[in-house]
Amino acid sequence: MEYTNLGRTGLSVSRLCLGTMNFGPQTSEADSFAIMDRALEHGVNFFDTANVYGWKLGEGVTEQIIGRWLAQGGDRREKVVLATKVYGKMGDWPNEQGLSARHIVRACEASLRRLQTDTIDLYQMHHVSRATPWEEIWQAMETLVAQGKVLYVGSSNFAGWHISVAQEAATRRNFLGLVSEQCIYNLLTRHVELEVVPAAQHHGLGIIPWSPLHGGLLAGVLRKMSEGGAARGTTGRAADALAEHRPTIEAYEKLCGDLGHDAADVALGWLLSRPGVTAPIIGPRTVEQLDRSLGALDVKLDDATLARLDELFPPIGNGGPGPEAWAW
Repeated sequence: MEYTNLGRTGLSVSRLCLGTMNFGPQTSEADSFAIMDRALEHGVNFFDTANVYGWKLGEGVTEQIIGRWLAQGGDRREKVVLATKVYGKMGDWPNEQGLSARHIVRACEASLRRLQTDTIDLYQMHHVSRATPWEEIWQAMETLVAQGKVLYVGSSNFAGWHISVAQEAATRRNFLGLVSEQCIYNLLTRHVELEVVPAAQHHGLGIIPWSPLHGGLLAGVLRKMSEGGAARGTTGRAADALAEHRPTIEAYEKLCGDLGHDAADVALGWLLSRPGVTAPIIGPRTVEQLDRSLGALDVKLDDATLARLDELFPPIGNGGPGPEAWAW
């Protein structure tokens, strides 16, 4: 396993992050335990979850599964850099969602109980709150850090200017502020290259891409269909996206075949080569899927291959950050 620092911090995390959103709804507790155990065997020490995962209002199903796994001992908690999130709706009353100081503190305490731990290593705001001043947010986060309940704070789904405003407010308070941004980023979705990635790099945040395979479309969906296997990219919105991008996906899978790599490994390898990226989030439903994901660490893409990927999946505008992406 390869490791890197999370943004500008001294915290070492694996170059792949274990996403746990499937734990509960798609993956049984026993299989979830097996996946987390295997992740540690592979040296994956970065686990990501959220209080809303499990999708049963207020229950925190996925956090509970992780908590019971951690409670088995065996230095599990000591080995894992544990990340969870706050913002989503956790009840029917008005103050059971968002980023008010009240909700941040109470949601943190509830996550700690479910996770059966004393400390959340990375506490991420799942979405920006346009209704809450940064002075209030940072006061709550500072309290949690001072109490030892949170070590680092991150953002998720923020715009570039949200990151900058948040950091300016944190700096005025002599607070570390954000250390990471978790955002959708993959070959088919490159909007963050315009302003989010540059802002994150400027302020020293590590980028943690979610949906690195774009719902399975970049994981060899056409090959799996031809072999008669089930593929995520054949249902719902993914099916519509596949219809729209089918010629591109066909060319992509041919390129991957010529390279001798699995399509999913190339998609993850491309993200690992991008500036500012700390660790893409993989979301295996089985131990076998986790094992296959590790192949991405062996993918080294040369300049010609990167140029071909840019042809197949063009960046926004002229490429790179704004304003050059859309102006001179």
